[in-house]
Amino acid sequence: MKFIKPKTSNIIFLVIIALLIIPQTRQPIQIALHSILSKFGPSVIDEENQRTVTYASWKLRDLDGNEMNYNDTKDKVVFINLWATWCPPCIAEFQGIQDLYNDYKDEVTFIMVSDETPETIQNFLSRKGYDIPVFNPLTNYPEDFEARSIPRTYIIDKQGHIVVDTKGAANWNSDKVRLQLDELIRGS
Repeated sequence: MKFIKPKTSNIIFLVIIALLIIPQTRQPIQIALHSILSKFGPSVIDEENQRTVTYASWKLRDLDGNEMNYNDTKDKVVFINLWATWCPPCIAEFQGIQDLYNDYKDEVTFIMVSDETPETIQNFLSRKGYDIPVFNPLTNYPEDFEARSIPRTYIIDKQGHIVVDTKGAANWNSDKVRLQLDELIRGS
């Protein structure tokens, strides 16, 4: 009987499959993969294809119980991210959003929206050391921001145009995004 030596590539493939099946290793691997994929920055929508926000009366509540109406963001640059604590691509891009928030929080309105309980969100933020404001929706999402998958991120200019609409993880702390925000803040 002849013994067949397995190829190294087959062994590596089986190890990867096993790691993805084991619940304790699946999420860290997915987060790492999405971190690599998110190195690509989001694209700006061509001006002729930009939609204008309708400023529906979208009510939100932060983790401290303070209510906010999306209408209050008129004439401001707004960064909206729809996410969840259990979502690997959301987790992968979160540090970049936090870094962006640290530098632009006085000039850009950041609205991180999750349907999870405030306790779940606060535990996640505390565990990771994040302090970006997170909101729960109190009313239905406006048509402008309905997402079939998360993460979904929008950047809106002062005139209410959606200049960035990105599905999936992205590098939000890139030079490209920072230049775009600087232009939007200046109003050009």
